[in-house]
Amino acid sequence: MREPKFNIGQQYETMGKHPKVCTITDIHKTYNSNGEMVKLRYVSEHEFCGQMLKDDDVVETTIARGLINN
Repeated sequence: MREPKFNIGQQYETMGKHPKVCTITDIHKTYNSNGEMVKLRYVSEHEFCGQMLKDDDVVETTIARGLINN
């Protein structure tokens, strides 16, 4: 079984023209009928125009590229 590399509460910055600071709020694990984990995704939030937007399909690579060490 693969363990998550990042913890809930970890922050990272996205790439691109308008980078934003996101915070990991949850970790989703998907298992097949044999009990093997087949998918690991992170849920993160960031603020946009005063509201919190949620992305529930963030991969480890995205977080690793923009990792913010507190």
